[in-house]
Amino acid sequence: MNVPAVVVTFNRLQLLQRTINALRTQTTPLKSIIVVDNGSTDGTHQWLDNQKDLCVIHQNNVGGAGGFHRGIEHSLTFRPDWIWCMDDDVFPRPDCLQNLLAHTNLPHAGILAPRRIRSGEIYTNDFLRYNLTNPFASMYSGRLKKMHINTPIQISGTAFEGLFVRRTTVEQIGLPNKDLFIFCDDTDFCLRTLKANYRIYYIPDALIDKYHFFVKDTPSQRNIKKKWKRFYQVRNATYLNHRYGQNIGVRYIRPLINIAGDIVMAFVGTLTNNGYRFTDIPRFWKAYTDGIHERLGIL
Repeated sequence: MNVPAVVVTFNRLQLLQRTINALRTQTTPLKSIIVVDNGSTDGTHQWLDNQKDLCVIHQNNVGGAGGFHRGIEHSLTFRPDWIWCMDDDVFPRPDCLQNLLAHTNLPHAGILAPRRIRSGEIYTNDFLRYNLTNPFASMYSGRLKKMHINTPIQISGTAFEGLFVRRTTVEQIGLPNKDLFIFCDDTDFCLRTLKANYRIYYIPDALIDKYHFFVKDTPSQRNIKKKWKRFYQVRNATYLNHRYGQNIGVRYIRPLINIAGDIVMAFVGTLTNNGYRFTDIPRFWKAYTDGIHERLGIL
């Protein structure tokens, strides 16, 4: 099989080096390793330029969505059979690719998802079904993290953390939506895969280790660091509900319920000096309205 890997990185050189080493030592060799560097400033740029066996793309920081858009687009020039996508904080075990390839003949397979392991335990936010009709329930149901799965099963969503996609799937549904920047780009990609009548399978014997970040920040420090990301979560989740929801309730009410919680969180955080300001409240509302009107790009 002709399989390139696409790795998106930003300012995590040591983790990236570990990811690249894991890809170089696969029992089934890769056709190529494409690394998309989203404007790193920690020495990643220089290190990558000295790696003769890598195909390196340097670009401005356009988020994970923009990175996978560019990397997958470039991988198509190799006319691959499948494309292996991952961030720089996951490390495939030596036989991971071999075990993914063993299941490419599953019926109508468009995406295969490996099993992720974090700190020795199964880590997954993959799920079985989308809820596109009930506005008072989560969009995601049947989460795998509470299930004991030992054989491949059909699922509905996975992440760009080892996502293994068939080239013909990409040619039919298009590239990841780069305007999402971060968050929900993988969900959008999976939804489009299912709408094109391809299937997504979870492959439990294809193992990939996920780095566990240990954060010692105070709650206020964590809020400050994560706040800018939260705006993207609000906008992009609203976008998904509006674009794919099957009734008015899901398209408008569900995201409105979610944004109400964020506004309360920002209001309380402001009063308790917990990383938020009153000016964040209209920003959350803008994230909601941008999602409803499908105005994407950089927030």
